[in-house]
Amino acid sequence: MNLYPLGKFLCSTILYPLYRIKVIGTENFPKEGGVLLCTNHIENVDPPVVGITCPRPVHFMAKEELFKMPVLKSVLPNVNAYPVKRGMSDREAFRNTLKILKSGKVVGMFPEGTRSKSGEIGKGLAGAGFFALKGDAVVVPCAIIGPYKAFRRLKVVYGKPLDLTTYRENRTSAEEVTEVIMNEIKKLLEQNK
Repeated sequence: MNLYPLGKFLCSTILYPLYRIKVIGTENFPKEGGVLLCTNHIENVDPPVVGITCPRPVHFMAKEELFKMPVLKSVLPNVNAYPVKRGMSDREAFRNTLKILKSGKVVGMFPEGTRSKSGEIGKGLAGAGFFALKGDAVVVPCAIIGPYKAFRRLKVVYGKPLDLTTYRENRTSAEEVTEVIMNEIKKLLEQNK
């Protein structure tokens, strides 16, 4: 049973007024086809915030431990989340991600791999570049501009899709492509503070 629409409705009714969320750039978001949505990561609540502000349903990798918790193990798969083993190469999660992208859906990813304690953008991991190159999908950079404080404005900014054709043709490394993506997220942060 897909609980995504219900989850989006419930999270929207709480999070929009609580953080006075302002969304910028949804017109940049492709209406169809596979999309790798790459976002900075500043708080645990980032996935639901991206989920409610994105014009299309988003699939997220979530750490495997969450799927072992009593309530979450039945909820997460029904809100488009799927498990990943952190700290190692998880082939099953890689296959799932490529399959979702190639089927024309949206995968949300936090290239830094973990939350930034300082709020500053960190170095991205090669996984984002790997999926950007192999996923037959466009990459949309996104910036969450906080801080998360009750009744203070939180911005979510969607950038224009990145054209990675040249990088694919030149067989650019996943690390370099991740750097390109992270630079686009940084630009969004700087332009919209």
